[in-house]
Amino acid sequence: MKIKIKQQLSSPSKTDIDASKQLILLLPEAISKGKWPTVAYKKELANRVSSSSKSTKSWSLDLPNSNATQVNFATVTAEISQFDLLTLARKLVSAQLKGNPNQLSVAMPGLPAKLVTRIADALLNAIFAASAEMPSFKSKKSPASKLKTVLLYNQKTKFDSKAVEARAAGNTLARQLTALPPNELTPGIYHKKVAKLAKQHGWKMQFHNMASLRKQKAGAFVAVAQASVENDAGILHLRYTPKKATKKAACALVGKGICFDTGGTNLKPANYMLGMHEDMQGSAVALGTFLALSELKVDFPVDCWLALAQNHIGPKAYKQNDVVTASNGTSIEVMHTDAEGRMVLADTLVFAAKKKPALIIDYATLTGCCVVALGTNYSGAFTNRDGLHADIIQAGKDSGERVWPFPIDADYDEDLESKIADTKQCTVSGGPDHIQASRFLQLFVDDTPWCHVDLSAGNHKGGLAHISTDYTGFGVGFTLDLLLDKKVLDKPKILSKN
Repeated sequence: MKIKIKQQLSSPSKTDIDASKQLILLLPEAISKGKWPTVAYKKELANRVSSSSKSTKSWSLDLPNSNATQVNFATVTAEISQFDLLTLARKLVSAQLKGNPNQLSVAMPGLPAKLVTRIADALLNAIFAASAEMPSFKSKKSPASKLKTVLLYNQKTKFDSKAVEARAAGNTLARQLTALPPNELTPGIYHKKVAKLAKQHGWKMQFHNMASLRKQKAGAFVAVAQASVENDAGILHLRYTPKKATKKAACALVGKGICFDTGGTNLKPANYMLGMHEDMQGSAVALGTFLALSELKVDFPVDCWLALAQNHIGPKAYKQNDVVTASNGTSIEVMHTDAEGRMVLADTLVFAAKKKPALIIDYATLTGCCVVALGTNYSGAFTNRDGLHADIIQAGKDSGERVWPFPIDADYDEDLESKIADTKQCTVSGGPDHIQASRFLQLFVDDTPWCHVDLSAGNHKGGLAHISTDYTGFGVGFTLDLLLDKKVLDKPKILSKN
């Protein structure tokens, strides 16, 4: 998807607007008091505002010109949160793209330069997200996006769109993979797709198949995957290395890639099994983030670890009260076979930690408990470094992908005490499963700085922030902000052990 962005310092003239069929207009809040910036068709716009309720902040109208230019406009202030700005951008862009135009104009007259840049960023994020093609298997195909050009007016300083394009590429990849039905994204098919991307982008790739995992005593992962008829499960490791030599330690991205989750021998009922092809979202977010970072040519190495498997039922399926041993020697008593995500992540985190990265970030649609706690508006964050909390919260706010940290104090381990093994995999009596799962995962990262993201916002009905599809690709923007804007890898004090 290639969209050309043309930037103009000035406001669009009447001639410019008359030549356009689509226009998004962002204006100062002062217009509600009659204080308008210089803008063509001011009279028509003002009449539209005055004829609506005083509480209305956004409007639409078709201008009286030969193109009947469709205008969607709104007021905005510098205090608007990034989430609200992205949400506004989604609504404005969705209205404009219904007719599938080939060109879209955006004007922001009378607004301060810093706010103009924020608006441009939000609108471009929404435009790229809405224009991305999602998988469809309908016999009658929807027309592909025709949008080729975006005209940015009132852009007082040159806007660098590389970060927006990289974020969009990563988010789109995450959403496209998540949307694929389970027969179109088995671990084997997933592996082939990633291999194609690795060749295209010059990533190093290694696959630890089931035979290799057994040799490496990765019993937690093997337990989940052993019921599958197809022997295609495994841990996929990708590596990006900057062209210029660096002494910087790598960041490791780890993703849960359960391509379908039946619940195992603790079989899910139909209404809970429906949609379980999305249980690989964590891996899709890890891969999408990895793509974005490599597209931006970051100056630090990045490892990406994808735990690809299916949680099937069958004669070889693991079961309650089984005791298995992970590759770091930790023995685990299985309490519930539908808690498979933390099992495949356990060995994958061990593999990632052995490489001694500066930070591990893992992503997973791990617990319904996190959805209960936060809904699908936020995702949960858990870390073994208290010093990361402030940056985690702020990265969520600044990216519009909001997260909230939860405690993972040691006394939660009492819930996971086993009489026969080093730890229980989970409990069956309820309680704070999102916290218990994080305490379990922490056993496998050694002493490595680590952040776990429980993707409760991975699916939000009607879309979230600038994303208009139910599957959100949540996590790509958050991680880019955490690593590139907050620069947490360059903060040894907050990554040091508490």
